[in-house]
Order: sequence, then structure tokens, then C-alpha cells
Amino acid sequence: MDSLHNTLVFVAKTGGLFYLILLSVVIVAYALWPSNRQSFDAAAKSILESEDKPCP
Repeated sequence: MDSLHNTLVFVAKTGGLFYLILLSVVIVAYALWPSNRQSFDAAAKSILESEDKPCP
């Protein structure tokens, strides 16, 4: 029983590690994909183009 528990813990930890590494790679690839640049630039500039201005 103890051996089964240790095996399951090892599989869960190893699987979780590879899952998080894969997820991180996918997120970074999505953020750096050339076709997404235009939408990210528009989102970054949308805050600066706001009509809200400080009161004089």
C-alpha cells in the first residue's frame, strides 16, 4: 500500500511539473506570436488614448 502511494505521488508530481512547463511554454508562445502583436499593441495604447484627463 505504501509503495502504491509513493508511486502515485511521484506520478502526480512529475505530471504536474510537465503540465506547468508545457502551459508556460504555450502562454509565452501565444504572447510572442507575431500575429498577436497588433492586438497587444492596441490594448497597451488604449489606456493612453482615453478621454479621461486630470482636472486642471
